[in-house]
Amino acid sequence: MGSRDGHVVSRRRILRLAGTGLGLAVFGAVVVGCGPEEEADVPGGGSKPGGGRSGDTFTTPPPGTAPEPLWRAAAANTSLSGNEALAVIGNVALVSGDPLVGRDMVSGKEKWSRRGVTTPGAKLILGGGTLYLASAEYDGDVVGLDPATGKETWRSRLGKQYEQPRPIAADDRHVYVLAGILEKDFTTPNNVIAAIDTTSGKIAWSEQRDAGTEEFGITAAAVDGRLVYTDYRENVTVRDTATGRQVWTKKISRSNNRRFAVHKDLVIVADGRRLRAFELAGGKERWSLRTEEFSSFNDPHVLDGVLYAADSARGMWAVDPGTGKQLWHNEDLRESATQAWQFAKVKGVLYGATEFDEDGGVHSFDAATGKLRWTYNDKTGDIQQWYVVAGGDRLAVMHGKRIYALPAV
Repeated sequence: MGSRDGHVVSRRRILRLAGTGLGLAVFGAVVVGCGPEEEADVPGGGSKPGGGRSGDTFTTPPPGTAPEPLWRAAAANTSLSGNEALAVIGNVALVSGDPLVGRDMVSGKEKWSRRGVTTPGAKLILGGGTLYLASAEYDGDVVGLDPATGKETWRSRLGKQYEQPRPIAADDRHVYVLAGILEKDFTTPNNVIAAIDTTSGKIAWSEQRDAGTEEFGITAAAVDGRLVYTDYRENVTVRDTATGRQVWTKKISRSNNRRFAVHKDLVIVADGRRLRAFELAGGKERWSLRTEEFSSFNDPHVLDGVLYAADSARGMWAVDPGTGKQLWHNEDLRESATQAWQFAKVKGVLYGATEFDEDGGVHSFDAATGKLRWTYNDKTGDIQQWYVVAGGDRLAVMHGKRIYALPAV
């Protein structure tokens, strides 16, 4: 997803680029860029003085014109962290990398920086107001940081019999980790999913996964007492967060580590040409929506009660997540936009970050129709995917080794 599988780029993207000779360039692009210590650059113009940190008013640009960044700064992003490489909590923007840095969303100034605190490619897993990471200091430790200050507030250890536990999801009660089971010959042919109690730091439960499952390629979410995850083995799996008991697992038609959506009692996944909704309680398929031939859906997002997804034919969809009923489908973007994989919504305006840089960047859409309003692109030519996360009336945007703040206009 770009890098959403936890590798430098997705397998699918490598295949697409291989024919153009860009495959090696994808890997080379990861190590190019300015150092993360660069201070935020605040361009002139682009905003008007407002009523405080969260009350600023911004100039709306002319139709078809993207706003200028409020600030820009270098980032240590290596594109290894997949979906969870960029996060906003409160007024702090977090970028995975070494050093791990928290920046003020309003000014772009560095609030804190921690070098060597976590392993390369660590996902930014947030739960109960804490940022959970695999520790780089001691193999087997999981640490919790205060996102506002970067200070360590929590630490636990899974046990000597496990190798490299990596947080995959968290909620108010547990942090959920994936770890290899260490054999006598120091190999890890099998792995477990475990829950660590965030109050006591003790293991709440540990469940060994089926033989042949991989330690990587997991996308997970903890919602309403259920741990939901997809993997490379074409599975959607749901566990009880209190006990670890597997509630159900279901095969889908293709390997899937893309982001999925959870809406009320449903989990909604992109399965090739189809969006499919399964009941969390038992795995029954509630609805399915098919896109056109020779195209496939990207990651679905539910925002303000509407499911948004793009397809590989550059179409944009809005769907009722409870029924699968199509609300609108914009097919007029083929010449003006590329498909988005990540969405944010602010005050009724939809924003999408694209998987590819050409014809992409961050798109702004009319949420009622899917009509393209503007596209922001930094013109660097970096082929890494884009990220967008909402933070109040601003958007945190990342591309390669640069982070920007755009006004949500």
